[in-house]
Amino acid sequence: MKDKTFHMIGNAHLDPVWLWQWQEGFQETKATFRSALDRMKEYDDFIFTSSSAAMYEWVEENDPDMFAEIKERVKEGRWRIVGGWWIQPDCNIPNGESFVRQGLYGQRYFREKLGVTAKVGYNVDSFGHHGMLPQILKKSGMDGYVFMRPMPNEKGLPSRLFWWESDDGSRVLAFRIMYEYLSWGKELQRYVDRCKGEFKGSVDELMLFYGVGNHGGGPTKENIESIYQLNEDPNLPNLVFSTPETYIEKMKNTSDLPVVHDDLQHHASGCYAAHSGIKHYNRKAENMLLTAEKYSALAFWLTGQPYPLEFNRAWKDVLFNQFHDILAGTSIESAYEDARNLYGEALAIADRALNNAVQSISWKIDIEQDERMRPIVVFNPHAWESKVNVEIEIGGLKPTSVLLDDLGNAVPFQTVQSQATAGGRYRLNFLAELPAMGYRVYKLYTELSSVKANFAPINASQYSMENNRFKIEFDAETGWISSLYDKKAGHEVFIGPAAKPVVIHDKSDTWSHDTLHFNDIAGHFKASKVSLVEHGPVKSVIRVKSEYDRSILIQDFTMYQEKDQIDVKVTVDWRENFKMLKLVFPINAIFRKQTYEIPYGTIEREHNGEEEPGQSWVDVTGIRPNHEGVYGLSLLNDAKYSYSIHNKELSLTVLRSPIYAHHDPLVPEDDGEYTFIDQGIQRFEYSLLPHEGSWEQAETPKRAAELNCKPISIIETFHTGSLPQTDSYVKVTAENVLVSAIKKAEDNEDLIIRLFETSKLKTETEIHLPKFNRSFKAAFGPSEIKTFRIPKDGDKPVTETNLIEWDE
Repeated sequence: MKDKTFHMIGNAHLDPVWLWQWQEGFQETKATFRSALDRMKEYDDFIFTSSSAAMYEWVEENDPDMFAEIKERVKEGRWRIVGGWWIQPDCNIPNGESFVRQGLYGQRYFREKLGVTAKVGYNVDSFGHHGMLPQILKKSGMDGYVFMRPMPNEKGLPSRLFWWESDDGSRVLAFRIMYEYLSWGKELQRYVDRCKGEFKGSVDELMLFYGVGNHGGGPTKENIESIYQLNEDPNLPNLVFSTPETYIEKMKNTSDLPVVHDDLQHHASGCYAAHSGIKHYNRKAENMLLTAEKYSALAFWLTGQPYPLEFNRAWKDVLFNQFHDILAGTSIESAYEDARNLYGEALAIADRALNNAVQSISWKIDIEQDERMRPIVVFNPHAWESKVNVEIEIGGLKPTSVLLDDLGNAVPFQTVQSQATAGGRYRLNFLAELPAMGYRVYKLYTELSSVKANFAPINASQYSMENNRFKIEFDAETGWISSLYDKKAGHEVFIGPAAKPVVIHDKSDTWSHDTLHFNDIAGHFKASKVSLVEHGPVKSVIRVKSEYDRSILIQDFTMYQEKDQIDVKVTVDWRENFKMLKLVFPINAIFRKQTYEIPYGTIEREHNGEEEPGQSWVDVTGIRPNHEGVYGLSLLNDAKYSYSIHNKELSLTVLRSPIYAHHDPLVPEDDGEYTFIDQGIQRFEYSLLPHEGSWEQAETPKRAAELNCKPISIIETFHTGSLPQTDSYVKVTAENVLVSAIKKAEDNEDLIIRLFETSKLKTETEIHLPKFNRSFKAAFGPSEIKTFRIPKDGDKPVTETNLIEWDE
């Protein structure tokens, strides 16, 4: 078989956190790197491959002498950098911008510290890979991709080596590792023997990965010696010390390689719902950082407020926690205390930065003095006009109080339950109409006789609510939605009871290995109380309190006078083991299409009941049963990532409660003492967005973004200033092109603006920054991500750059 070649990739898969905490991963990183350096001294042709900038930063800070030695080996070409990311993350759950930041911080670190960048993406242990990764990899400087999961029993692929393509047409040459990414002791011969039958078609070279892994270790003397010995066997392929970059570069001109245009799923489908806490922290930290960056960058240009250098540290905290065994919920319990602390640091940095930014702007707004008035400045974190719910704690409210906007128009408001129980505090609630990426001043007067502000509430009772568009009704016994009727369309949204809390038996391990469906129903939550808890001119709220065994579920269903969506706040007090909770919505439509948001894109999937990963929204759209039009429902949420759709039933997976870090085939002992995931209280929100026409026409991505990134409100005072009482800083003309990030450039004072196309349509648009007298046009391909550099010097042109802000 000497006409065939195995590229032998010496590596040490090292989980910095898994069945151990990061401190142990820190130590093992140093031990593994030391071992690889020692092997290089002993074997002149040995090459070591390694990823994950976070681990290099550990070594740089804790053993600078060893780091200097690594730098020399990199320069020599025998220590090769792959991956180009901060860590090997879960490749389904982080949002699109987090994947960009993996490359931004990883590639820039490797170039600054080691003088190289990665050319091959490398996530050998991640549990699935979303379909937009080829574009993100290409625009981060990588032309290849190495992965192992899903394995052949989980995802059929036409070849080990294939072109992987995303919706915009970007392609990377992808390689699926055979069997495993590590080898132990004397096993290398067996590994070579079982892989020699994998050569197919025009592919006569493959990669084999060797070295002790998971807890680190790397290639051993025994491994290396066995490669020399095996190479003497004429019945085996040539074995050459190599790297993924060498292999991808050599194979990219291979003829007739197949193209795969799909995401790569499923492995460990229980991971999408395991450990609600880590997933909620992740969503919150991503959103807070992105909002803080936007206004910090704008304030830097507008008011001179310093742009926080701490954002770098905050993002690294978040990116580290996105490691696949942390974010997937599969590590030991103590690891989540560490993760909580890192997310806490990131959130604190973002919170301070956002406060400084918006207050630096609001302090310069010209607000007239009037002793009867309290000004409230509401900021919009989105680059489109938004009508959004605002709740703010405030004092001094009176029965005669009225709320006006900046133009003097009366605005409906009501009070809802305050977070304080003493001291004369109130919680003010109103709908704010906000300009794109800007703010508006609202004014709360204690009295204003010249203004008539009589606003009627919607029709509401204990079991039903009705505005101009919808009527929703609840079953008194179960608490489930018995009807959601669209009066404008003359259509019943659901075909049966909806928002139905279903409890499912789930004896699978933490990963749910070899489990794709969860449908063994144990029972349902049933209502113990249904009541109208809020009622006013802004909104009405029906609270459904339900019970199952020892667990309690509270859902607050909100209907607005002026919004065509139902918002739901959920509190779960979960006390069950080896069970899962889903909220089920049976959709009243035929010829349905199921669309999931994935990072920086969307994907359509079958309604086969399999557990699927998704981001902040999922949609089911079809034809009304009377064939009179297209109708659908978008389900939005602020903390969950796991869904299933079986026939007409759309389900949001709320939680599952396996044992921490329980891995098949280990069977828990009947009398063993274990800690179960997701016990106790958790809170999240979801929204029901029924719509005529498609989800694109309903602007579902915008509504989901508004749920996840809420407006920022500040109670101001009177002062003169240079800024008007309403202002807008960024606006995009195309409705299907959204701004996802605004930040200061990494290397100077330019603004970086990132946008992406949401509807898989070629689109031309114009981006306006009116306050800075800048405007530019851009053409987007389907689902394309584009990044622009806007110089602070207005005489310099706007230019397009890549995801790591390198213009070459």
